[in-house]
Amino acid sequence: MRAAAGIEVRGLRKRYGGTVALDGMTFGVRPGEVTGFVGPNGAGKSTTMRVVLGLDTPDEGTALIGGEPYARLREPLRHVGAVLDAGALQPSRRARDHLLWLAHSQGLGTRRVDEVIERTGLASAVRRRAAGFSLGMRQRLGIAAALLGDPPVLMLDEPFNGLDPEGIAWMRGFLVSLAAQGRSVLLSSHLMSELQDTADHLVVVGRGRVIADTSVEELIGAASGDRVTLRTTARSEAMTVLARAGATVAVIDRGTLTVSGLTSEAVVRLLGADGVAFSEVTAHRAALEEAYMELTRDAVEFRASDGRDEPGRTGEEADR
Repeated sequence: MRAAAGIEVRGLRKRYGGTVALDGMTFGVRPGEVTGFVGPNGAGKSTTMRVVLGLDTPDEGTALIGGEPYARLREPLRHVGAVLDAGALQPSRRARDHLLWLAHSQGLGTRRVDEVIERTGLASAVRRRAAGFSLGMRQRLGIAAALLGDPPVLMLDEPFNGLDPEGIAWMRGFLVSLAAQGRSVLLSSHLMSELQDTADHLVVVGRGRVIADTSVEELIGAASGDRVTLRTTARSEAMTVLARAGATVAVIDRGTLTVSGLTSEAVVRLLGADGVAFSEVTAHRAALEEAYMELTRDAVEFRASDGRDEPGRTGEEADR
């Protein structure tokens, strides 16, 4: 692997006809971290990744890998590995032949091909043709290709798609291990539950610009606020006592409430004084998905409605 390198995106703007895809997109991806890149459809994630990889040209702004635009990189596979579409394979080509073709195009040897095959768990499938691969196996093949040049920067678009539970667990550990080696890993995903266990940092985008650029822990902490989770078999009595004390109480399920405006200690004291039974009082910890939904509430372009078609962009444009 070459010396540590990151990604720098500064002031990207991009229009497709009358559609604004990027509106000043600015963020960085640091070595040694998995950075989650998230946002609703149409937020600009795919366009940003294409600009970083030189596949699209911005109207304004810069995108650099290790301080250089992609077009200036010599032997680019040694600088950055990317998987933007796991299905983009020649269906009649065997997996190992696909990797050999890529390796030879970059002056890499057969030994490196065998190394990435072993590392990504493809050894038993290398002689099969890509047409017979599941989406999960195509994900592994795409990652093997991205690792051929042992690059310090990796960009992966929805790598958890098509994976079974075992594959998801493998992918989590694999991505974390890549960052632990000092690589910069940019990971686009809609699966917040997987990012919560994988990403160190999050870049949340909407309508072509950055909404939040923060650590996962800071984002969850902000979403958690001062709420308290209460488990009780006396839901009505507990709600009455706490509301009388000025708290805002929300019902989560039959035996669980969230309480805002009171500390855990105050909740325990009030319920104890009135003899209201409870089994647990803890500081509320929001899930990453909850934090994400709150942040992007106003950035979602398409929402469920009464079933009538809404005017807007095509599906292809929305995916940008």
